[in-house]
Amino acid sequence: MKRILLFLLVTSLSLFAQSKDPVTSVVKEILPRQQKNIVAAAEEMPADKFSFKPTPAQMSFGQLIVHITESNNYLCAKISDMPAPKPAELTETSSKEKLVAALKSSFDFCGTALDKVGDSKLGDSIELFGGRSALRAFAMIALTNDWADHYGSEAMYLRLNGLLPPTAQPKK
Repeated sequence: MKRILLFLLVTSLSLFAQSKDPVTSVVKEILPRQQKNIVAAAEEMPADKFSFKPTPAQMSFGQLIVHITESNNYLCAKISDMPAPKPAELTETSSKEKLVAALKSSFDFCGTALDKVGDSKLGDSIELFGGRSALRAFAMIALTNDWADHYGSEAMYLRLNGLLPPTAQPKK
């Protein structure tokens, strides 16, 4: 999945070569599809399965949705230098409606945040996980990688519950 995302990124960069912000433009182009699929996967999982864990060591589906929401808010805040939104208290046992609403909001925040960034800032140093210094470009690439990884996890959870992930469902 990460190789496909990297291929799409490189291919899209050539299409955006005339753009003054080709990298940022590509990430903005990736956002709607990933948002659609990740949110649709969360909506597909029945509420009573949000506590499902493939193995005891893995996150529950509810924990995964909390993680995606927090990851989006954290990385998009770091990428844009905007303060991360303060969502309502979320836990793995929050209602499906509350978790899906927070997930949607996190993607909306990412859309707003990405509008505040241009390629000229990608070489800037920012503080990431545990106070580690990294380039803003690292956070942008980590964000797109996370989306691919998170959707892959959601798809696995759905399939283990006899459900098809959004991208595997027949076209309507």
